[in-house]
Amino acid sequence: MKRKIIPGTIPTADLHQYLLGSVAPRPIAFVSTMDAQGRTNLAPYSFFNAFSSNPPILVFSSNRRVEGNTTKDTLHNIMESKECVVNVVNYEIVRQMMICSVDFPTEISEFEQSGLTPVPAELVKCPLVKESPVNMECVVQEIIPLGDQGGAGHLIICKVVCMHVSESVLDENSRIDPHKIDLMGRMGRAFYVRASGKSVLAMPQSQHLPIVGYPNLPEHIRMSNILSANHIAYLSGLKALPNQLTALEFLKDFPDYQNIIKSIDKINSGHHLAVKLFEEGNMDLAVNLLCAL
Repeated sequence: MKRKIIPGTIPTADLHQYLLGSVAPRPIAFVSTMDAQGRTNLAPYSFFNAFSSNPPILVFSSNRRVEGNTTKDTLHNIMESKECVVNVVNYEIVRQMMICSVDFPTEISEFEQSGLTPVPAELVKCPLVKESPVNMECVVQEIIPLGDQGGAGHLIICKVVCMHVSESVLDENSRIDPHKIDLMGRMGRAFYVRASGKSVLAMPQSQHLPIVGYPNLPEHIRMSNILSANHIAYLSGLKALPNQLTALEFLKDFPDYQNIIKSIDKINSGHHLAVKLFEEGNMDLAVNLLCAL
């Protein structure tokens, strides 16, 4: 049973929590700006993502406060300067980032209150966060207001003009390693997720045809009450499945599996064993076992 929620029929603050708890985890834009007097501001925004690589475009939303229907210093500064720096948030600075979500007066620097270090950018006036592993200097192309009531967003469309990526988060192929960068994501209420370790799954999937496809799976796999939807989808997404003879040849050095294949209850026993193999990461063995049944 699902609860039906119609926007406008519940308080905005409650709808806000349903949205943020559902659309999660969200990356965090740790945005530094500067006003016309040279005063810096640093604030986190989780209504944020990358939307284009060519041109490189980031978009975040600075929402009107639900209580009081006021706007924030980040928005005011960007409307004046048309620039910002988007810094990423890793585990090392997550608590300092949270301090910057406090509603300080305009004249108070979040850099000073959090202990983070401002360093000069190269192409924009507002500073980078030294402790952040990636900084993206941006010019703001457009600000789109989404409403005039509390909770309404302002989409801030930013073009990245310079990136700074710490060598410490790169792998041997100069790609960002998720375990090294150790990013944080925002959930609902006071919950966050740490995107490293066992939380990170490598799930390669070809984007090109052919793939097996669900309709072409053997019936005992499609109708299985033992294999999970993820197991079946993994098989559906493969380029091809081995035929039964090829699978039997693959399994010839595994006498225990041969006994299962010859047993009366081979489907149930084979599916239970395949689940165990999938969970252990023995994907080829699991696939060949299922195709040999």
